[in-house]
Amino acid sequence: MSSDPHRVAVLVYDGVKLLDVAGPADVFGEANLLGSDYRIALVSTTGADVTSSVGMRIAVDGSAATQPDPDTFLVPGGDVYPRTAVTHELAEAAGDLAARAGRVASVCSGAFVLAATGLLDGRRATTHWKIAGELAARHPKAHVDPDAIYVRDGTIYTSAGVTAGIDLALALVEEDHGPDVSREVARSLVVYLQRPGGQSQFSAPLQGPPPRSPALRRVVDLVTADPVGDYSLAELAGRLNVSTRHLTRLFREELGTTPARYVESIRFDIAKSLLDQGYTATQAASMAGFPSYESLRRVFARELSLTPAGYQRRFATTRREEGHLLSRRRGGRHL
Repeated sequence: MSSDPHRVAVLVYDGVKLLDVAGPADVFGEANLLGSDYRIALVSTTGADVTSSVGMRIAVDGSAATQPDPDTFLVPGGDVYPRTAVTHELAEAAGDLAARAGRVASVCSGAFVLAATGLLDGRRATTHWKIAGELAARHPKAHVDPDAIYVRDGTIYTSAGVTAGIDLALALVEEDHGPDVSREVARSLVVYLQRPGGQSQFSAPLQGPPPRSPALRRVVDLVTADPVGDYSLAELAGRLNVSTRHLTRLFREELGTTPARYVESIRFDIAKSLLDQGYTATQAASMAGFPSYESLRRVFARELSLTPAGYQRRFATTRREEGHLLSRRRGGRHL
């Protein structure tokens, strides 16, 4: 390993999310136990301490302007963004540190801070799945990938929400010191070295805004109420009393998709919810209106790069299992 210290400047501010700061810092700290030499400095725009989103005070090491040129500059996220605009002072401090850094990274809504400096213009980027659409709308020159855990474009890295900052920091450690060190850090922190799948596996079902058109909102209502029904193009057009051409045009112009793909997406969300509740993949496929388990598996592979079983192992509730266990215990008492 290099004998030179690697300076990491983390720009914090009032409302910053504590885990966005602590997660990457712990990765770098664990790497130091294996022989790395990351020197972490927390800085603010003025050098004053800040208060995190949970009310804990964060002591800083100085102001952004007085920080030596960092090898890595990191902007964590906070619930304050995108509710409010990035202040001129914060954007200016971020731009100054970025210009002096060897590489630049953000966690979660920290991407809004980088975008406010213009650093994401013409670049691929990501952020938390809940606010990816807002980032794309506010900064149309950025190419926002709403599903990526983290994205590298040149020397600029952006990551998804909260714990994705750990994934990002592991990638930076691997870039600096190779896979063996990053693997040992991941083992020590009991996290994935490379998390399977993208952000879509974490998003809640049916989170997108409802369609504007009454006809398309009716489609959502129909499929959600009876997922196993017949929703061919002709059947949908008949139920909505419109022509198949008009319905196809509505889907294309408002949602950028086809009626068949949209129905499939609603069923997919329903299947995810059923898996979350503890139903088997075969049961979820049948109850959500998929013709077979295999058809559900193909959609999971395309959308999440996971199998239904793999998704369920990560997110299914234990409530049903606990219920079965309780029933067995009660039954045992009656024997």
